[in-house]
Amino acid sequence: MARIFITGSTEGLGLATAEALLRDGHEVIVHARSSRRLPAVQHLLDRGAQSVVGDLAVLTDVRQLAADANGIGGIDAVIHNAGVLSGPALLPVNVVAPYLLTALMPGPRRLVYLSSGMHRGGDAGLAGLDWEGRTTTASYSTTKLQVTALTLALARLVPHVASNAVDPGWVPTRMGGRSAPDSLELGHRTQEWLATSDDPEAVSSGGYWFHQKRQTPHPAAGDPRFQDTLLAQLADYTGTTLEALG
Repeated sequence: MARIFITGSTEGLGLATAEALLRDGHEVIVHARSSRRLPAVQHLLDRGAQSVVGDLAVLTDVRQLAADANGIGGIDAVIHNAGVLSGPALLPVNVVAPYLLTALMPGPRRLVYLSSGMHRGGDAGLAGLDWEGRTTTASYSTTKLQVTALTLALARLVPHVASNAVDPGWVPTRMGGRSAPDSLELGHRTQEWLATSDDPEAVSSGGYWFHQKRQTPHPAAGDPRFQDTLLAQLADYTGTTLEALG
């Protein structure tokens, strides 16, 4: 059985993922943005799940989250599920937080990042971005292009870690809306499979997945020049590189 840390796991896909993994006998670490949101996962805590708390839009909170998760130890996989759909927090939550958590947590050997089919409409320009999130300088699609590029960069640069991106589909969560046409169950099954399965496909790296099938992402996501420029900007902003993953 594996120990999996899931960001943004008090509702939606993150909560469904945590419930399914715990039901399958895995150990789960859930994440809440604040202690006020912990009651949403009390049923999981009562069954042995552990929790960490922190706002992914706040750099100091992200650092503390990494320290708290590292303090629990023995984490086999991280599912970077948390995300926002709009507003100034888009870059901090959707891109900076996954990057910084990854850099500060060198132990896990499986990394799963939530992307979106909308990433194909993202902007591959990296000039003028406000990583701190004081203003809105990127669209949701652009942040998902960037996190997909981060995923594929890690697959290239850190070959002993399985790094994969998942398009969960347009599913009926609070973010997706009630009329979303895709299956909520299928929306989290691929993440669980990539985090825990011994299937040769599941332990591969550098994939962009939809319902356990590889898809072709935006060309910029796999471009080493775009990846390296993105990583350099994130390292410069956070003061933290990926060297610890070595």
